[in-house]
Formats: sequence, C-alpha cells, structure tokens
Amino acid sequence: QVQLVESGGGSVQAGGSLKLSCTASGSTYSSFCMAWFRQAPGKEREGVATIDVDGGTTYADSVKGRFTIPRDNAENTLYLQMNSLKPEDTAMYYCAADYWERVCPPTSLLDEYSGWGQGTQVTVSS
Repeated sequence: QVQLVESGGGSVQAGGSLKLSCTASGSTYSSFCMAWFRQAPGKEREGVATIDVDGGTTYADSVKGRFTIPRDNAENTLYLQMNSLKPEDTAMYYCAADYWERVCPPTSLLDEYSGWGQGTQVTVSS
C-alpha cells in the first residue's frame, strides 16, 4: 500500500507563494497518475491539478497560470508550486493518486482516486 504524506502548507499574504510537497512511499511511484485537490470549509472537494506518468498536466481554470504540478520520480515526490495566491485559494490541500492509471481521470471523478494524503492547510490573507 502506497502512503501519501503532504507538507508545506501555511499562512501567506495575498500575492505570495507556497510550495506543497507530497511524498509517496513504495517503489512504484513513477507508474501512476498523481493529483492535487483542495477543499474549503463548506465546499466540495475540487481538483486543482493532475500530472500523468508521462508528464502531461491539467489545471483547474481558477489556478491556470499561477500553479504548477511538477513531480520528481527519483525522489518519489509530487509538488504544487503556488504563486500569486489569492484569499479564495484558502483550503485544505490533498495529494491523491490513481494507482491503476498512467493517465489521470477527470478530477470530477473523485472515486477514481484511491490514494489520499491527510491534507495540509493553506491560508491566504488579504
């Protein structure tokens, strides 16, 4: 069983940057889809970004041009680089994996993502 552990959350002022990390245990990290989701209080969990095994990425419209989702297969680590942060980016951020797919399914299909981290809080103040 692969375990996912996020880190790097915190508080930042609007316009600032944060870099989240997600470290995966297990030896097959490089062979499956990875993604970031977020959930704000009172709202549904939403997809932020995905990255396929071959490096193909997708981004939610709300973060395009501000966030990137690099992965380091040698270090078994997924990142979320967040720039130009806005108060509406405030949420709990979760790392997720679809262990069966090399190409990520749409993030609207939450049930397709079988692996989840415990979450890391990001708070952006105005």
